[in-house]
Amino acid sequence: MAAALIPVAQAAPALPARTPAQLLADVAARSQVPAFSGTVTESTSLGLPQLPGRQSDPTSITSLLTGSHTIQVWYASPREFRVAFPGKMSETDLYRNGDTAWLWQSVPDTVTKFTLPPGADTSMPDTKLPVTPQQAAGIALAAVGPTTTVGVNSNVYVAGRAAYELTLAPKDARSLIGQVRIAIDASNSVPLRVEVLARPAAGPPGSTASSPAITIGFTSVTFAAPPASDITFTPPSGAKITTDTPPSGDHGNHSGDVGTIGSGWLTVLKAPATALTAPAAAERNAPVSVNGGPGEEQAAIQAFLGSATEVHGAFGTGQLIKTALVNVLIVNGTMYLGAVEPSVLYAAAAQQ
Repeated sequence: MAAALIPVAQAAPALPARTPAQLLADVAARSQVPAFSGTVTESTSLGLPQLPGRQSDPTSITSLLTGSHTIQVWYASPREFRVAFPGKMSETDLYRNGDTAWLWQSVPDTVTKFTLPPGADTSMPDTKLPVTPQQAAGIALAAVGPTTTVGVNSNVYVAGRAAYELTLAPKDARSLIGQVRIAIDASNSVPLRVEVLARPAAGPPGSTASSPAITIGFTSVTFAAPPASDITFTPPSGAKITTDTPPSGDHGNHSGDVGTIGSGWLTVLKAPATALTAPAAAERNAPVSVNGGPGEEQAAIQAFLGSATEVHGAFGTGQLIKTALVNVLIVNGTMYLGAVEPSVLYAAAAQQ
């Protein structure tokens, strides 16, 4: 009887052999994600100290930096979908119905209506949304090139579906990423899960930590059009309704100060440090948060910034924040961020 209680590892699914090149071509050929409904679990573990705030709030800074949470997605097309963020005794939902987007927060029962630009296919309000496995895979696959070692792991099951596991590993030891693993549905070539594993300190390219720093994957998924009732929003009776305009391509900020330096796995994001210290949502006095508000956001940010150490170089004097997967350098009000060694950030800052 005791033996019956011991869990048995699920055998890898038997699938026709596919080369890395074939899997890349399969994903590239899938120009649009098919309709689906599913539950996505996302977790981030960057080796940061405990931050203040509620990690159960999927839209909070704390959760995005160190949290684990679940979202639900009903997707019919880029113009018809719903994303739900369940919270503790609350829920936040984002709907898109054609040229209108709705943001509903159950606590305190408020609705924000956004009118999207005519013809916009993917424009959405700036709500710090976590990404889906498909979006995360797209970001990783964009870095594939001569600087990447591509391989295939053993087949896996994700959300009960048979999948191939494609691996991407930067060749340059200055990248903090050891490997990205993308589980690709064997039936429709849709990414089901993305795992990002950090490279151990001083480890060679391709070496990885024992567990992922970031995981984004389905725990359940059905590839079929969701019922219209699941993606059509009608404001609840008595809800407070406000209207807003989604930010343009420059997010209503100083876009001329935002850009990238380098390419591929060594890309560094350059932006005003205020992008970290003054979130856009707080600036609009409309924080998108399931629990808490700007006070908790700022407390988490200050704790994050408090882990910085002073550094010096050709760029001058700055503050360096190190994590297992991402490093941040702040110099004279400018932030340089990337999944790269500090030396890459120093070189980027010295060029400016």
